[in-house]
Amino acid sequence: MLRKIYYSIPSSWRFWVRRLVFLPEDLLSKKSNLMPPKGLIYTGRGDFIGQGNAYLEMFKKHGQLKPNANFLDIGSGIGRVAIPLTNYLESHAKYQGFDVIELGVTWCQNNITRKFDNFTFKYVPLLNDLYRDTGADAATYKFEYPENHFDFACSVSVFTHMVPKEVANYFDELEKVMKPEGKIFATFFIINEENSRFMKANSGFNFNHKLDGYYLMDANVKGANVAFDEQYLLREIIKTDRFKVTAKSYGHWCGRDKEDSWDFQDVYIIEKI
Repeated sequence: MLRKIYYSIPSSWRFWVRRLVFLPEDLLSKKSNLMPPKGLIYTGRGDFIGQGNAYLEMFKKHGQLKPNANFLDIGSGIGRVAIPLTNYLESHAKYQGFDVIELGVTWCQNNITRKFDNFTFKYVPLLNDLYRDTGADAATYKFEYPENHFDFACSVSVFTHMVPKEVANYFDELEKVMKPEGKIFATFFIINEENSRFMKANSGFNFNHKLDGYYLMDANVKGANVAFDEQYLLREIIKTDRFKVTAKSYGHWCGRDKEDSWDFQDVYIIEKI
């Protein structure tokens, strides 16, 4: 019910609602340059710093992320992934992130780039009805990075807010900018036999609106939560003639035991062939 109420608020107002809710706590909390105010955090819930550290450990353990890697952060948000990487990536390794929310990019530029000049953030105003009322089409956006440049990329809780043509375009662009054997850590909501079985027993998080190869949780907000049929995702979007999935973990969003998952969402480690 709370999710439906939140989605009913115009996207341009949602940040202000969160800012007001957390304003008293932010005013009383101890300031830290590498911890954004809670009212500005629009990426996930819970322990912001703890989540970032957990993703870094997954990058290292399952994606073999090395300290000298050039790193691409798709949907860099307000620094959840970037902050722990400042203590891991070597000074000559390049971190580059982009996001559709100017507020997050500006905060990262002011608080991270000023201290770590190998970390850069780009604002890209793309349309997404969860976050933005206006913007360019993500299905035609061209990544503004050199070809064969990145050793590692991550997309955490980004493709869960994009429809197939947009995600397919991002993988077309990733094919260009990733080095051969470069790794991509990507999270999804995936519909397959096992996840569907768990989901049917978990009425709190269901994708009831079926379309061509994908599902929506809320038919009125197509960017809110998007799930993909697994075979469609592999065949039509990732495309196994150019990428291969080297590791995966299905998430506990559907009711699976947390001990059996790496994360809330489903995770693929994808390697460029």
